[in-house]
Amino acid sequence: MRTLALRGGERVAVIAAQWHNAFAVVTRGRVQLELRDGEPGPVLGRDAGFWLRGTGVRALRNPGLRTAQVRIVTPHTPRSREHDMISTTPAPARHTHRFRGLAGTGLLATVAAMIATTLAAALARAAGVDFEVPDGGETIPLSGIAVVTGFFSLVGVVMAAAFLRWSVRPAERFLWTTAALTAVSLIPPFIAGADTATVTALLGLHLVAAAVMIPALTRSLRTKGDGAATSS
Repeated sequence: MRTLALRGGERVAVIAAQWHNAFAVVTRGRVQLELRDGEPGPVLGRDAGFWLRGTGVRALRNPGLRTAQVRIVTPHTPRSREHDMISTTPAPARHTHRFRGLAGTGLLATVAAMIATTLAAALARAAGVDFEVPDGGETIPLSGIAVVTGFFSLVGVVMAAAFLRWSVRPAERFLWTTAALTAVSLIPPFIAGADTATVTALLGLHLVAAAVMIPALTRSLRTKGDGAATSS
């Protein structure tokens, strides 16, 4: 028998060959079970018990900010192997690795979104779209489209990092939130007073940027949030 302490956001891998017949009880805080198909499992509170062998659980994760504790009972497990049963990476190093990976993906996706929207706007302009906004009679330049795309894409990266840090299901929460915000972002072109061609082009640019950023960051969140690397 031993007690496992999980700091806020910490993840501990379950190695099937080593957690033989293991039974665990949450004695403090909350613990989320991470399933082998990559999906987040149930969140268990204090005094909840569960078997690990044959359940498809590949890791335990603390979804909260406060330290959680799990008491693990492993019948007939030699004492000399107890220290080999848990595979962890120091929390600060693991968190740094996860956020760096997400940031790298986000920056690459941001550049890709800026290029995609700028090229799409250039093609639209070549087809006769003037991108003129009646308020002030100004024409939106290609550089302005690139800058706005880059700014809101970086906002999306920051949101993804926040979900990775504080959400139990970061990929799912990010996907639903950004989908809703994308829908909201389609409203301003309709009330800008521009002609039909400009409104249509602006709507298309919003969707192009979303089509680049949202899938890339969602995939990264699934990888970093639900399948963080561990060492054996």
